[in-house]
Amino acid sequence: MEIELKRKVLAQVGKVVIGRERETGLLLASLLAKGHVLLEGAPGVSKTILAKAFAKCMGLEFKRIQFTPDMLPMDMLGGFVFNMKDREFDFRRGPVFTNILLADEINRAPPKVQSALLESMQESQVTIEGHTELLPTPFMVIATQNPKEFQGVYPLPENQLDRFLMRIEMTYPNQATEADVIRRNLSELSTEVIEEVLSADELRTLISQVQGVSVSKEIIDYLTTVAMESRRESKLSLGASPRAMVHLTHCAMAVAFLDGREYVTPDDVKEVAVNVLGHRVQLEESSVLLGGVTSPDQIIQDIFSRVKPPR
Repeated sequence: MEIELKRKVLAQVGKVVIGRERETGLLLASLLAKGHVLLEGAPGVSKTILAKAFAKCMGLEFKRIQFTPDMLPMDMLGGFVFNMKDREFDFRRGPVFTNILLADEINRAPPKVQSALLESMQESQVTIEGHTELLPTPFMVIATQNPKEFQGVYPLPENQLDRFLMRIEMTYPNQATEADVIRRNLSELSTEVIEEVLSADELRTLISQVQGVSVSKEIIDYLTTVAMESRRESKLSLGASPRAMVHLTHCAMAVAFLDGREYVTPDDVKEVAVNVLGHRVQLEESSVLLGGVTSPDQIIQDIFSRVKPPR
C-alpha cells in the first residue's frame, strides 16, 4: 500500500513536472510526518507547479498566496469584518484556512508578515484579537523562496526556518531533462490532467500509521551522537537542536513507512538528513571567509561519514 502510494504520486505529478521525483518523494514524506517544506531555487525551476500538482493528486484543498512587500498579516490570516446586517463583527477566514497552503515567494514579504505564519505552522491554529480558530487537518505549508542573493527579498529569521521540517533545493535540470521539459511544454499543460490517488480520510489514516513505525534504541543513540558531533564541529557556530533531531526522526519514520517497513534504518536517517538539518545549523564565520565554505550541506554529510551507524 505505502510503496504503491509513492509510485502513484510520482506518476501523477510526473504528468506535469518532469525530473522532480526526489523532490516529490520528500514532499510526500514531509506530509506524512506532519511537517512543512521550504522549496528554494531560482525563478522558473517548477517550484509553484510542483506544489500545485502535489496538492491535486493528494485530493486536498489547496490555496495559494503570492507574497509581496506591501502584504499585511490579515491578508493571509483573515480578520474581523463589521456585519452591517447584524451590527456585529464577524471573523472572516483568510487563505491560510486550507489543507495545503502555497506561500509563494515567502521571502518577498516583510518579516512581520513572515512571522504571522509561525503560530499556524507550529500549532495549526490562528489567534487574532484573542479569538482562536483551528486550521483544517492535515495542514501543510509549502513555501517557495528565491535565493537570498536576489534583489527585493528578506531573509527568513531563524525561528521561522526552524518551523520548516525540510528545505528542498530546486536546482536546474540536466540537459536531457530540460529537453523533455521543453517538448512537454510545446502545448500548455494543466494540473487538470492529474488524478487523485487517495482521499483526505485515507491520508489521515496513513499519517496516524506513520507514528507506529519503530525507532530502536540504537537509532536514537545514533541520532544523539550526530547531534553532539554537530555541536562540536568547528565549522559550525550553531549545531543541530533537539527539535531538529526530533524532526529528523519523524522524517526517517515517514521514509521507512513509504518503503514498506515498520522500523527505521540508518539509511532512512541519511536520506533526509541534509534536507532536515541544513537550514537549522549555521556556518562559523571564519569557515566562510577563510575556508571558502558556502553551504552547511557538505559539513552535515561529513559528520554522518564520521559517525559509525548501528548494525
